[in-house]
Amino acid sequence: MGLVEGGHVLVTGGAGYVGSVCAAVLCEQGYRVTVIDDLSTGNREAVPSAAAFLEGDVLDRAPEALADDCAAVFHFAAKSLVGESVESPDIYWHGNVVTSLQLLDLMRAHGVDNLVFSSTAACYGEPEEVPITEEMPTAPTNPYGASKLSIDQIITSYAHAYGLGATSLRYFNVAGAYGATGENRVVETHLIPLVLQVALDAREQIMVFGDDWPTPDGTCVRDYIHIRDLADAHLLAARSNSPGTHRIFNLGSGDGYSVQQVIDTCRDVTGHAIPAVTAPRRAGDPATLIASSARAINELGWAPTRSDLHTIVSDAWAFTSRLGDRAHFARR
Repeated sequence: MGLVEGGHVLVTGGAGYVGSVCAAVLCEQGYRVTVIDDLSTGNREAVPSAAAFLEGDVLDRAPEALADDCAAVFHFAAKSLVGESVESPDIYWHGNVVTSLQLLDLMRAHGVDNLVFSSTAACYGEPEEVPITEEMPTAPTNPYGASKLSIDQIITSYAHAYGLGATSLRYFNVAGAYGATGENRVVETHLIPLVLQVALDAREQIMVFGDDWPTPDGTCVRDYIHIRDLADAHLLAARSNSPGTHRIFNLGSGDGYSVQQVIDTCRDVTGHAIPAVTAPRRAGDPATLIASSARAINELGWAPTRSDLHTIVSDAWAFTSRLGDRAHFARR
């Protein structure tokens, strides 16, 4: 049942960062790609020129794409800001969970039984041990993570009851760029693009939340994965999905880099001083988060080949430096 070469695939949220890169790789691999995105957070220019584009709500536009001999769905469309999910949980339960449930029903109605779902490491909450494996307890600490975990649970039940073949990929910190596509959000919360904005004089400084953590240099340690390595995992998942089975894989590089290491690498790559200011710790921040990707490596045959920090930052800087100076980000 796995996705065969040349098939038609639907990519929801394909104008976003991860979705657009995955759509680009699918096009390069010879698949016929349809992207649906309402452009509320995505960028129209990020949609690959080789893909068909349907602007609008996923549920409004999906029937058209699913009816066109669709072989698989890559589901990225979602709300993904942790703070917003705490302030407005209704947006996340409706926009993430209800939309995904109705999308699954549309897939059933059109006989599409191959799904790759963009899940998140936020499903685990604040784990007591690292590296984090798929067997560890799921205990999300915010509605965003809870909404993604709920969708994973729905997918499991649909796989068992209706023969859906599905894979959920739980990402850690996705970074870097691929070709002309990189991180370019209106509301940016990720460390590497924020640090690079300082190098572009779009921000005055980067805040470091705590320098007294129990880590080698006192700053938090996180696992970063290159966006193209991530896209490769999605394609491997779709090609190997089997009826009635829902698999869950963590995706990370397996290595941890501290906030200080990220800043130092950005300074090295950009040649800019990048002022940094230490601030108090943020409540709920774990000292270290590192993924175990052993299951994905063993079962998918996946191997991250671009996820060393220097490559990630270099690719991200090549993209970010093309965006312009402070004026670009101020307009956003």
